[in-house]
Amino acid sequence: MTGKENASCIRVLDPATINQIAAGEVVERPASVVKELVENAIDAGADSVTIELKSEKDAITAIQVSDNGRGMSPEDALLAFTPHATSKISGIEDLSHIDTLGFRGEALATIAAVSLVTLTTKPAGSGPVPGTRVILRGGTIIENMGCGCPDGTRVMVEDLFFNTPARKKFQKSRNTELAHIHDICEGICLSHPDIAFHLVHNGNEYLTTECTGRQIDTIARLFGSSTVAELIPVAHTLPYLTITGYISRPSLSRKDRARMPVSVNKRYVTSGVITDAVKAGYGTLLPKDRFPVAFLSITIDTTLVDVNVHPTKKQIRLSREKEIASAIQAAVRDALFTSDLIPSAARQPEPIVPNTEEPMRSEPVIYPHYGKTTPPVVAESTHAGTTSTDKRLRQTELTAGSGTTPGASLLPPIGVIGEFGGIYILAQSENGEFLIIDQHAAHERILYEQVSERAAGPSSAQELISPVVLHRTQKDAAMIRELLPALAAEGFVMEDFGSGAFIVRAVPVVLGRIEDSATIDEIISDLVSNDAAQRVSNRERITRIVACRGAVKAGTTCTREQCQRIVDQLRQAKNPFTCPHGRPTIIRFTRNDLDAMFQRV
Repeated sequence: MTGKENASCIRVLDPATINQIAAGEVVERPASVVKELVENAIDAGADSVTIELKSEKDAITAIQVSDNGRGMSPEDALLAFTPHATSKISGIEDLSHIDTLGFRGEALATIAAVSLVTLTTKPAGSGPVPGTRVILRGGTIIENMGCGCPDGTRVMVEDLFFNTPARKKFQKSRNTELAHIHDICEGICLSHPDIAFHLVHNGNEYLTTECTGRQIDTIARLFGSSTVAELIPVAHTLPYLTITGYISRPSLSRKDRARMPVSVNKRYVTSGVITDAVKAGYGTLLPKDRFPVAFLSITIDTTLVDVNVHPTKKQIRLSREKEIASAIQAAVRDALFTSDLIPSAARQPEPIVPNTEEPMRSEPVIYPHYGKTTPPVVAESTHAGTTSTDKRLRQTELTAGSGTTPGASLLPPIGVIGEFGGIYILAQSENGEFLIIDQHAAHERILYEQVSERAAGPSSAQELISPVVLHRTQKDAAMIRELLPALAAEGFVMEDFGSGAFIVRAVPVVLGRIEDSATIDEIISDLVSNDAAQRVSNRERITRIVACRGAVKAGTTCTREQCQRIVDQLRQAKNPFTCPHGRPTIIRFTRNDLDAMFQRV
């Protein structure tokens, strides 16, 4: 055996490499830095925390977090940057009852390993003595000296990921990173209403809360009085569990879980178990595809909570998980059924816009009376329904020279027989095949192709009679600002009014006449929803959403002539077989297929 073969394959990594690996786990993006520094400030007993952000071009260039907490001595200021040095725990036994936000002793060391950090600190109540300034770059101390400063601590982080270009390369746009920071700050603010928070970006204040100790005051500051008017209090106590906070009446709901922040032992966390339990508490008060607004603070015996699951500490593991989930569900149910849930017209709650994948009945279905049974029959469209559908179909009438010629259609000539349930068109091909066509999916495909064909040219917009004002969270607002150019290209004329407000002056012509603001709000919600499965451009997302919202809805009863128009337009599509989401538009049954079903073969 050669000496080379005897060489050891195991090596001990140097401290610099170890710190960069740890930084990769703890410091994923600028929002991670904000989270760690703000949590340190809270653990230091601060009742006022200011987060200041600076950005240039398309990147965040500086993060500064200042607090009026306990501060540090010169000796502690240096020790704070030593890996696994912490004031939060002293031994392994402390891990079973964590009552602080930080405890690993990694934050400052790992942040300093990948940035330029300036720490300025002075112990509270130390009188007229100098404070301490420590500056590190890439984990190396380049300055340690006394300085004048107020009580408390200020940490400035600059040039983040300067020595890890791969990590820096994968950072998202400035607005996306700002959205993540807003999300973190909102969750922390709701978890700590006893602390005043200020978030400032390039000198402009984006978020501010007062130190009132009342969560409802923080909710009002972050989400507005209209949201507060729809909330009801929750209070539930067990020997090992206390649940407090607010949940929305069923009249206020969303199509995603984005407004269900949860804190466990004052730690803002992500927990599918808890959010699922909240939704379950509503039972049949909400459709299956709608989610409530909820702001819950849960205090659990620390021995039942494992926060040492991931370096970021945003995920937790619960013991007695089923019991805790049942308690949350019961707390929500009790709060709902001891409150007045009748919507008030004065409050003008957000209408529930059904998922377009599900049937929506806008006109009554006529049932004949045959004894005790009432089987459904083909319904006749009302005049209002016919007019609305006609408007939508006129939007997609093919103009001369667009689409394909009839001879080049990928579908044979089709004759409509009737319609079933306001969802499916029943038809027959010239080949004698029985066809079932999903009317919404078919019209969505038609509209999608026409919107896509117009993408290269200017998009037609129609001005709204009354401009619509949308109020969004700061996180949503940051994402909308990034989408504004793409929205304008599609015909959405929107202006940023600041503080999370946007005014919509025009929408794409293909959407037809919009009667209420809820439709526009739902479109914008679709765009800012955090769908990790989407891997398409912003322009493509907008095109798909416009096509979905502008198409004839499932559940809309159409006349036979209108059904035929949908079919004829579908025959001119380049891809008539699926909707933009990949669902089939048409299914066929041959005579042999039907004979086999009826055992005639």
